[in-house]
Amino acid sequence: MLDGGHADPLPIYDEVFSHVADERELCAEVGGRVALRFADPQGRKDLAGRIIVHEFVVFLPLAAKVVTVDEGLQHIWNRPDIGDRYSEIWNVPDPGAAVT
Repeated sequence: MLDGGHADPLPIYDEVFSHVADERELCAEVGGRVALRFADPQGRKDLAGRIIVHEFVVFLPLAAKVVTVDEGLQHIWNRPDIGDRYSEIWNVPDPGAAVT
């Protein structure tokens, strides 16, 4: 949903998440960045009924504050431009159409 200020964030995402386990929830430091993954805090599900999992690459200096999933929720998900924006997109009849 967000690009972290990078024209193409996918290579960074791939690099960071290729070094972590495939756990449902995790917070792991990878080369000065943090791989953060957690289940949707509101229990939202996709069309197949699976709980949505969110993944973030966290950069310094914020990465220094995110060493647990709970801290990730506090410092990342609870930001209005993240959790609230996701809710705005998800809580519409066609979430895919709302992404801009």
